[in-house]
This record gives sequence, structure tokens and C-alpha cells, in this order.
Amino acid sequence: MRTGDTHPPNSTKKISSSAGKKKKRTETMEAFYLMVFGALASLVAALELSKTSKDRINTSSAFSSFKNNYLVVYSLMMAGDWLQGPYVYYLYSQYGFGKGEIGQLFIAGFGSSMLFGTIVGSLADKKGRKRACVTYCITYILSCITKHSPQYKVLMLGRVLGGVATSLLFSAFESWLIAEHNKRGFDQQWLSITFSKAIFLGNGLMAILSGLFGNVLVDNLQLGPVAPFDAASCFLAIGMIIILLSWTENYGDPSESKDLLTQFRGAAAAIASDEKITLLGAIQSLFEGSMYTFVFLWTPALSPNDEDIPHGFIFATFMLSSMLGSSIASRLLAHPSPKVESYMQIVFMISSASLLLPVVTNVKALPMTVMFGMCSIFLFVASMLQRRLMVIAEIHKSRSQNWTAMKEMDSEADPLNG
Repeated sequence: MRTGDTHPPNSTKKISSSAGKKKKRTETMEAFYLMVFGALASLVAALELSKTSKDRINTSSAFSSFKNNYLVVYSLMMAGDWLQGPYVYYLYSQYGFGKGEIGQLFIAGFGSSMLFGTIVGSLADKKGRKRACVTYCITYILSCITKHSPQYKVLMLGRVLGGVATSLLFSAFESWLIAEHNKRGFDQQWLSITFSKAIFLGNGLMAILSGLFGNVLVDNLQLGPVAPFDAASCFLAIGMIIILLSWTENYGDPSESKDLLTQFRGAAAAIASDEKITLLGAIQSLFEGSMYTFVFLWTPALSPNDEDIPHGFIFATFMLSSMLGSSIASRLLAHPSPKVESYMQIVFMISSASLLLPVVTNVKALPMTVMFGMCSIFLFVASMLQRRLMVIAEIHKSRSQNWTAMKEMDSEADPLNG
């Protein structure tokens, strides 16, 4: 053996064999993801194309224009959010941070959303919902910019800004839509059409396309893990321009303007006065707690040894599963029977089994089981949104109704009526 050799011949053969096996495993997993993606896409396409005229409601041209404008904006806003999802953990790991430090960054984002989520709604009512939507765009763009820095403090600031933006995304846009819908005198029933389309497009289709687009940017074009965040900034900027040019401002009812402490007291009283409201909050909190745990852990779970995985494509497959859940949910919610309470028990069991199976078997089972779990998650979220929408619409129809009176509503409109 020559003096300059660093590995014996047998060692070189072992390294070559190991690399070959790793490449084979990678190709097998990619084929698996493609197979599952194709199967799920076929199912979703079949469900959507099989919809009949019974699933559709006739509306006016003015409403269609209003709805389409909102859906374009909302889709751009959600694209800006979804593009970041597959690469947050991966980007932090590329900067050299461990699971503990990355966990702290995630907690900062979730904590920021929890803290500011309690006040952004009332601020949007006072300062203007359109202004709040523009603030969302600016805040999230700033959060994306911080991803260019490997400094922990800068990334922490970005997570806090991202938490604020998330709170605005899931409060300001919905509030603006409901107020504008009522101000223009559209039928209350049509509001559910906009919401269902927003779920399908913003939380379904855009999530899938964002994952695939992110995968192209990072893996195909090799622009680096920060590229999806730059693309997200562009989508958010486009959406902000549309908002500034086409949206009108609306505000909350001044007669209902209350300070934060009074609002907390009112919420506490509502929870205490109706056991069903308490149970609804507990159910949603517990389920979303498991979902956020999944959001944090899916990247390291699929690449425990820093394997090279197609983050964007895997994320798109998860979201395609969610879209399947959305399609199933829209069909179930279109009919009075079965009730939400009955099939949500099945949703919980499927989700629990999906997330438990990899624990009791092998972590490699995670991709398939989580896909079914995500389908259940979206079915859950769609059902919850429908229940929330019914309560919100009822409040707008009769502001004088209180929680006690709402319990006397028809049983089909009661969120948790067994």
C-alpha cells in the first residue's frame, strides 16, 4: 500500500457499498413519495370532478367578482405562508443550530402568535381591517428577510414577527370578509361559499403548489433553503398591492368596542355559561397541540441522520392529503346528516392511530401514516371552521342575541348538539 493512501482497500469498498445502498434507499423513498402523491391526486381529482349541481348555489355576478377578488388575495397570502413551512427547520439546521435551539425558535413563534392573537383582533376592529391585512404583509416580509441571517437573535426576531403575522392572517382577513360581505348586502348563505373556496384554494391547492415550487427552488434550481422565503416575500408584496388598490376599509362596531380585560371577562363568562363551548375549546386546543408537535418534528423524524430528503415534495404530499380531507369535509358539511359530532369521533381515532403507528413500529412508517393523519386534521379544521362560521353569521344577523339565547337555536345550528 502506498504511503499516501488514507483508507485500506476493504474500507474503500465498504464506503462505496454504503454510498450505493444509501442512493438506492433514496431512490426507493422518492418512488414511494411519487406513488403516494399520484394516488392521492387521483382521489382528490375524482372527488372534485364528481361534484354535481346540487353541491353548487346560484349567486350574483357582483358577489362572484367580490368572492374572486378575495380568493386571489387570500391565495397569495397563504402561498406566502405555505412556502416557508417545509424549510423552516431545515434552514435552522443548515445554520448549525441543534434541536434544542430550533425548538426555542419554534416556541417563540407559537408564543408570539398566542400573545398577540389576543389583541390583534380588537386592534384591527379599531384601526381598520384593511390596514391590519397590509400590516400582515409587511410583518411577514420582514420575517422572511431575517432568514438571510445566521444570527440567533435575528432569527428569533423573525420568529416573533412571524407569530404576529400568523395572528393577523387568521383574524384580520376573516373579519374583513365577513364585514364587507354584510355591508354589501349579500346573502348570508353565500358566505359559506367563500369560506369553502378559501379552504380549498388557500389551505389546499396553494399549499400543494407552494411545496412543489419550493422543492424546485431548493432541489432543482439549487438556490438554497432561503429561496422559498424570498419567493414568499414576492407573493406577499403582490397581494399587498391588490389589497391597497381594490379593497375598502371597514371597522368593528364602535358600540361593541371594549377594552381587553372586559373582552377576557366576557369570554370567560361565555365559557362558564355553556359546557359545550368549553368542550369545543378543549377539543380544538388538544388536537391542534398534537398538530403543532407534528409541525416541529416531521423534518428531523424523516431525516434522523441528516439524510437528503425532498422537503418541498414531502410537504406537498402532506398537503394533498389535507386537500383530500377538505373534499370529504365539504361533502359531509353539505348535508344535515351525519352530524359533525358523529364523524369527528372517527377523525380523532384515525389521527391518533396514524401518529401512534410509527412509535410502536418503525419511524419509516411515518410518511404514510402522517399523510392519513393530515387528511384527518384537515377534515377536523374544516368542520370546526363551519361551526365557527355558523356562530359568527348568527351574531351578525342578530347582535342582540347572547350566548343563552343561542342555545335555544335550532338543533342543526348548535355547534355541539348531540
